[in-house]
Parts: sequence; structure tokens; C-alpha cells
Amino acid sequence: MTHAPGLIVANYGRHFLVENAQGARLICHSRGKKSQGVVGDRVQWLASEDEGTIEKIEPRRNLFYRQDEVRTKTFAANLDQVLILLAAEPEFSSMQLSRALIAAEEQHITPLIALNKSDLTVPFARAWEWLLPYRHMGYDVMALSLKNENASRATLTARLAGRTTLVLGPSGAGKSSLINCLIPGALVQTGILSQALNSGKHTTTSTTWYWVDADKTTALIDSPGFQEFGLNHIDPGQLAAYMPDFKPHVANCKFYNCSHLHEPGCGVISAVKATDEADTISVNRYKIYSDLYAELKQIRHY
Repeated sequence: MTHAPGLIVANYGRHFLVENAQGARLICHSRGKKSQGVVGDRVQWLASEDEGTIEKIEPRRNLFYRQDEVRTKTFAANLDQVLILLAAEPEFSSMQLSRALIAAEEQHITPLIALNKSDLTVPFARAWEWLLPYRHMGYDVMALSLKNENASRATLTARLAGRTTLVLGPSGAGKSSLINCLIPGALVQTGILSQALNSGKHTTTSTTWYWVDADKTTALIDSPGFQEFGLNHIDPGQLAAYMPDFKPHVANCKFYNCSHLHEPGCGVISAVKATDEADTISVNRYKIYSDLYAELKQIRHY
């Protein structure tokens, strides 16, 4: 029997939804006990009587995931960018934002930060100011008001066209609004399928691929969960290399294995400034680095 090429477009625990070359979608399962596939994987699959079997996963360009002490949570593979959706209200965590950015940097995936609820003038101005260090780092930070669907659709379409984008966001940021803005009705269809696959139990843990355009050149991947973002897979010694505001100053350190915490002649420590200026490291970002370094070092029992 010949294998056929396909794309994993949804993951429901032990089941996968695979899109074939003709655009039809069918339920497949992994061969063997382990479910290795993730949304975005290109696969070779084999038809069976009522379902398909995934026989092979093609090599990945990248894999976006988080890892804590208990488990590894994979989001998606073969991404062009990660869109991190925040909102002026409720207030977002700069630590969680930094964790997601570091995970993207480590896998060479372009991060894009979107700040929703620009219609809330005062909270938005405060949040936009809070994101100043990230703009200085060169990250693309865009303003959105998903209440104004037409303007938001135009802004998003320009940033997403021709790319595969994973959407991450804490509860209340407007992730469902963003997906419905670009692909009306998509979440309702997904909910129906999700219920069918989980014997009537609605799940919010599935990751799902949506085509934005009829030509299938632009894809959006919805992912659950953003509250906890473990980085146990990151080596503490490499942490500064994944933080664009730190990276230029590492070259100025006196010692090649500098931890940037206490060593004399540290280029990073000398760049920490109380004011948010270009080519400096903010006090908040330095605290994030030192807290993360301590966490990762403890995990490895150095």
C-alpha cells in the first residue's frame, strides 16, 4: 500500500486530523502507543477501513514548545512566526511574555507582539509604554482594537499574509475575537468536531490549524494555555543569547563564561539602566533574566 502526503491540522490527544493533498480532512492515529505528531507536521499516512494511520513524520524546520518539571507541551511545528496577543486590560505579565519570546528565539521563530484594546485610552497608553523595551529590541509590536473588525482585519492580514502563524495569548486578551475576525465561524466548527471526538466532553486543550485564505497560503494556528510557560529545555548559560537586549552587551564581558549576575567587568550589568532607552537593558528585564537563570540553574542542580 502506498503512503500519501498530509498535514496535521488538529490534535485531539490520541487522534489527529490530517488534511490530504486534495484538501479533505480525515481522522488518523499514530502507529504505536506514542502520539508523536503535532499540528503543522507534514506526514505520510496510510488509509485504513475507517481511519488513517500516520506512518512517518517529515523532518521539522522548528518546534515551538514549553517544558516544566512534569511534562513537555508542544504547540506546533514548521512555524514562520508566533503572534503573542496581549490586552491593555487585564494587565499582562512581562515574565510570561519574556518566556514566550525566549522559546521562539531558541527555535528561530519570528515573534510578533499585538496589543489589543487600543480603544481603552488610558490602560492602553500605560501598556504601550510598558512594551517600550520590546520595541527597542526590534520586535514588531502592533496596536489592535478587535472591536473595530475592519481595521484589525487590515492590520492583521498585512502581517500574516503568506505565513504560518501560531497565536498565543492569556485569557481575556481576545484570541477568540482575533480568530473569528479573520475566519468567521471557525471556532464553532472546531467545537463541534472536538465534542464528537471526546464523547460529548468539550475540550479546550486541542491545537487547531485554520486556513485564512482560499488559496491556502496563509495559516493561523490556535493554541490553548499561556498561563504557565516553563523553559526547562533552555540552558541557563544560553539564556542571554535568546534575549535581544542582552545579546549585544555579552561581547563586552570580561569573562567568556560570565553569568551576568555578579562578575566584575560584566558588559550586561553595566548596560542595565533605570530608564528605558535604546541599547540599554531595563531593570525589569534584568530581573526577569536573573529570576529565570536561578530557576533554570536549580533545575539542573549546578
